[in-house]
Amino acid sequence: MPYVSTDGARIFYTDSGGRSSSVVVLSHGFFMDLSMFAPQVEYLEAKGFRVLCWDARGHGGTASEPHRPFSYWDSARDLLAVMDAAGVDCAVLGGMSQGGYTALRAALLAPERVEALILLDTEAGDSSDEQKAEYRELFDAWTNPEVPLASLADGLAPQLIGGTAADQGPWRAKWAASDRSAIIQAAACLTERESLLDRLGEITCPAMVLRGEFDASSTADKSDALAAGLAGSGPVMTVPGAGHAANWTAPGLVNDAIGGFLSRLANSAAR
Repeated sequence: MPYVSTDGARIFYTDSGGRSSSVVVLSHGFFMDLSMFAPQVEYLEAKGFRVLCWDARGHGGTASEPHRPFSYWDSARDLLAVMDAAGVDCAVLGGMSQGGYTALRAALLAPERVEALILLDTEAGDSSDEQKAEYRELFDAWTNPEVPLASLADGLAPQLIGGTAADQGPWRAKWAASDRSAIIQAAACLTERESLLDRLGEITCPAMVLRGEFDASSTADKSDALAAGLAGSGPVMTVPGAGHAANWTAPGLVNDAIGGFLSRLANSAAR
């Protein structure tokens, strides 16, 4: 299984779908890992795309220095390092939630390497003081072994994933088996991230912004602000009935949207 070493981390990634020159790189959300994109990987491979997925610091198979702080700028460099290791010069970057924060920063760091952006249930702003307090309460409880994880998962799974109990089940099982302290630095990164709203105009590549109808985190207003700030984005696409992890709970609708966007991108390049 492939890994790439970066400054402060050893990043686990997957590389599938053959040697196509059309590459999509997918970055996952918080409390999740690269397996959340299994429905998209299967779909994109069938369409002839090469797909890279990777685990962010504090998640999945990636190992990072436990006491070393990092930011989403570091995560963006991790993403670019994965592309380097795979020999990919330019790709479409897709990101869900915190994966979108990373993809936006990669587009600012290396615009020549980003063909387009697929932004799923994400935003460009920072956290309000109220949100920071809520995050700190959650993360303090999560990393406290005396707090039963099942009770935390009962509240978190419907909000973070949405869908049915069957949709949430695999993630609850992963959380139960995880090292609860692994997210400490990732939690600080999420909580203290800065806003990019005033820099979105610097990103000129084509972009697609999509959210689940009932996503209480990446709200309609936040998604609209993201799409409005990106010159290459059309209106926000909304997945009816879905929550924050629309790509997991409503994969058919999300895959259709991604496929349509990539087809338009290819047709535009062929003109």
